[in-house]
Amino acid sequence: MKSPLAFLSLVIAAALLAAGTSASTADEWVVYEGGDGPGAGKHIVLVAGDDEYRSEEALPQLGKILSEHHGFKCTVLFPIDPDTGEIKPDYQKNIPGLEALESADMMIVALRFRGLPDEQMKYIDDYVNSGKPIMGLRTATHAFNGIKSDAYKKYNFNHGGPEWVGGFGREILGDTWINHHGGHNRESTRGVVNEEHAEHPVLNSVEDVWGPTDVYGIKHLPEDATVLLWGAVLEGMKPTDKPVAGRKNDPMMPLAWVREWQGAADKPTKVFTTTMGSSTDLESEDLRRLLVNGVFWATGLEVPEKADATIVGEFKATPFGFGTYQKGTKPADYELK
Repeated sequence: MKSPLAFLSLVIAAALLAAGTSASTADEWVVYEGGDGPGAGKHIVLVAGDDEYRSEEALPQLGKILSEHHGFKCTVLFPIDPDTGEIKPDYQKNIPGLEALESADMMIVALRFRGLPDEQMKYIDDYVNSGKPIMGLRTATHAFNGIKSDAYKKYNFNHGGPEWVGGFGREILGDTWINHHGGHNRESTRGVVNEEHAEHPVLNSVEDVWGPTDVYGIKHLPEDATVLLWGAVLEGMKPTDKPVAGRKNDPMMPLAWVREWQGAADKPTKVFTTTMGSSTDLESEDLRRLLVNGVFWATGLEVPEKADATIVGEFKATPFGFGTYQKGTKPADYELK
């Protein structure tokens, strides 16, 4: 029989081990607690994971804005190299922390060609079937690829059916990956308000949207989608550049839209999608405001007349491109300072 002192030592050691494990797990994502504001009591989970447009920078900044200015609790998840614990956008098979979706009131995804394991996909699938709102940014139209399990292969961007033709992007957001309609990295994007829906609350005080990413091709947008912004292809990479003449802007492609998707839940899912959303795009205040407005609309809150979309803390967007991500970063680097 162990002495009381030896038994106490074992208890203390077990407690320290548990605390260490907990801290290590928490290091794989970042939480902005929120509090005061209309979003207080609501939890948003933002899922980063693309290897080109720096969602690992964009989503923490969006989470900080939603938390600090509007009160939402925001959990930001990242693609993590399991060997180093570092953020590795081109590691496509691991996004820890997706269990946070179990308590989420909204999911924001900026994923590209992820092939997540079933145990992680289950949390996404359960959320999709909950009827709760979803926001998709930029490459979310082609969020998943290479999933082979029967349970979740329908999420793949090129899924051929018989259900979910075009995968998660086309089924839920409105379209899957088609092409670069504008010239990639040489023809930037101007958001043009769709006058037919200019009074939609998601467009409140949204007048000047520009970003260096190019316009995506959109061909399958369903009739139930309400296009809020059209994407004008510009001649160059400056906001003052003129729209390209000819077929690229006649007609313009949808750039941002809302819809309601009826899935397995009793109520339809409110969906907001924009094919903008790189970290460099988020340097546009009105694009940030558009996203904030989209969150208010999707979560059933009254959209402010002019939502605060001011940058929180330091934000230096890395130019998009494969392999351009900041090496050696960890989720803790995106904590509020």
